Amino acid sequence: MRNNLLMLFIIGVFNFSFSQQQTENFPDGTPIANWFKEHQKLKLENLGKQYVITNFGVKNDSTLLQTKTIQAVIDKASENGGGVIVIPQGVFLSGALFFKPQTVLHLAKDPVLKGSDTIADYPIMPSRMEGQNLDYFPALINAYGVDYFSISGEGTINGNGKKFWEAFWKRRSENPDCTNLEVSRPRLVFVWNSNNIQFQEVKMVNSGFWTNHFYKCKNVKLLGLHIFSPHIGIKAPSTDAVDLDVCENVLIKDCYMSVNDDAVALKGGKGPYANQDKNNGPNKNIIIEDCTFGFCHSALTNGSEAIHNHNIIFRNSKIDGASRLLWLKMRPDTPQRYEYILVENIKGEAETGLAIFAWRQFYDLKGRADIPLSYGDHITLRNIDLKCSNFYGVEKDPNVRLTNFKFENLNIETVKTKFDKSIIDGVILKNVYINKMLTE
Repeated sequence: MRNNLLMLFIIGVFNFSFSQQQTENFPDGTPIANWFKEHQKLKLENLGKQYVITNFGVKNDSTLLQTKTIQAVIDKASENGGGVIVIPQGVFLSGALFFKPQTVLHLAKDPVLKGSDTIADYPIMPSRMEGQNLDYFPALINAYGVDYFSISGEGTINGNGKKFWEAFWKRRSENPDCTNLEVSRPRLVFVWNSNNIQFQEVKMVNSGFWTNHFYKCKNVKLLGLHIFSPHIGIKAPSTDAVDLDVCENVLIKDCYMSVNDDAVALKGGKGPYANQDKNNGPNKNIIIEDCTFGFCHSALTNGSEAIHNHNIIFRNSKIDGASRLLWLKMRPDTPQRYEYILVENIKGEAETGLAIFAWRQFYDLKGRADIPLSYGDHITLRNIDLKCSNFYGVEKDPNVRLTNFKFENLNIETVKTKFDKSIIDGVILKNVYINKMLTE
């Protein structure tokens, strides 16, 4: 009877904490700006002159490649001072499209913008992939230097990636050590050096490579998106839902993400001297909240091409079948600093709760004699109710310094119960229950 009353008390404490406690500051103590608390949806009537593509020669024909005709509508809108490119009901096939200043995209109810599965329809140009600037294939939708770019509506952007996935797995069967870039694949959306971006409510599915990639962007809001690629049958390799690459001020809210790789990945550069390269940099002030995660390799991943992530909040979300909840990928060839990260108010199931270990895939010290040190500092996990195989997947690494971790109000059901606090310098445990046993 006494034990039952104790468990009821514990459950009551957790439920109270989940509903009441939410920080108003970033983990380093700086206030969260009001910008993060404003998430009004864009309205079509406020986006400017409407350019419905079928009024400008684009045919409602799912078999006809219409890249040039759709691009001509975008160009015409830009030349006339800007406007909103409207995709009406139907299925429209296209290769790489490039939005211009003062142009935005709106998908009306039930249309599909479908990517070509012929790589020649994505002409190689200056780009950014896997923490390096290089010439590469553009995405289906591209915005280079387009402030206030937006994607809205109730339609679907379909990357039509099956052919690219099959080519990747064929290459991987021939050479298990092949890199991700060896097989030519386009992303779904790529936004470079653009500020004040908002994507809302559309479905983004079946990307050939990463789904959304933002590089050197500020003030990005992703609201109510549905992002999906398959992890069974023909798996969709490397289809990260959202890749933030040297970005500042990002809100990801009310999104559903289920992909065959990381859901939200924080990137920013790789290599033994990555922190000295002007093309690289930190991710700062990122909030992920009120989201649902289906299958993914990790709900929130730091790396594997990142040098500095600071002030990251992941909260108020449900995890349903992720391989990992929080993953700090530590590349032995790259100096990394992941700091002031808060994960709070999370419920669900994952294979691993906290994962920290060396990530050696494709690493290269490029002649550097020593291995650069990496750091994980001021990491907090609190108000978490999680069922998993291994909550504490943290490995001891002589090249990694872990400091100031706090675990608070955790209700963990796990197969592996080992919790080696000695790996971290400065661990605080408060109300941490593992398999209903208090851990101190």
